[in-house]
Amino acid sequence: MFGISFSELLLVGLVALLVLGPERLPGAARTAGLWIGRLKRSFNAIKQEVEREIGADEIRRQLHNEHILSLEQEARKILSPVQEPPKPAEHSIAPPPVADIAPVVEHTPAPPAHTPTEPASTPVASPAPHDPTLPPRAP
Repeated sequence: MFGISFSELLLVGLVALLVLGPERLPGAARTAGLWIGRLKRSFNAIKQEVEREIGADEIRRQLHNEHILSLEQEARKILSPVQEPPKPAEHSIAPPPVADIAPVVEHTPAPPAHTPTEPASTPVASPAPHDPTLPPRAP
């Protein structure tokens, strides 16, 4: 534990025998043993408590990391682009494929033909170009 060899323990025992004497040495050894036992138990209890706290901290850290990972996965699901295009509803009409759409050409209506039997009419003033009640004109 402290790196004390047998020869060092024997030296300490001889000094204690000389200092305390043969009458008090057994009682002192018993008291020293009790104190050493109490210290060992105290250190072991402290060590176990610290290990439990470290283990509890580790478990808390793992749970926190798992919670963060689950939140990150949910955020990825929400923010990731949709892989499949949404399917059209059964009651709606799907637009035709882009290749099948013909270009839209606007046709201007032909002016009415003037028949010779009709009398020539007086010119009518054309409405203002910004009149919202009229359909749009072709350029």
